Amino acid sequence: QVQLVESGGGLVQAGGSLRLSCAASGRTFSSYGMGWFRQAPGKEREFVATISYSGAITYYADSVKGRFTISRDNAKNTVYLQMNSLKPEDTAVYYCAATSVSDYVGGNLYIYDYWGQGTQVTVSS
Repeated sequence: QVQLVESGGGLVQAGGSLRLSCAASGRTFSSYGMGWFRQAPGKEREFVATISYSGAITYYADSVKGRFTISRDNAKNTVYLQMNSLKPEDTAVYYCAATSVSDYVGGNLYIYDYWGQGTQVTVSS
C-alpha cells in the first residue's frame, strides 16, 4: 500500500513557475513508477509526465514538453514536478500517481495503482 500526498499548488501569473511535490509513504517507493496527471473542470483527467522507478527515464505530454520537468528523490520518497512558463490552460487539479509496473513510463492512467488527493494549480492571464 502506498499513500501519496501532493503539495505546492497555488495561484500564479502566466509565465510564472511552481514546483509540486508528492510525498509517498512506504518503504518500497523506489520500486514504483510515478506519474503526474491533471484534471481541469469539465474535462477528463489527462497525463502530464512520468518517471521510471530509478529516475533514468522520463516521458512528457506534448503540451508540457520543454516547460515541465519531473524528478524524484528516492531517499526522500518524493517526486517533483517543476512547472515553468505556466499558461492559463495549465490550470487544473494536479494528481500524482504510483504504478507497481516499475519501468512503465506512459500515460495510461489505468496502469497506476495509487493516487493522491490532488493539489490545485491556477494560472491567471
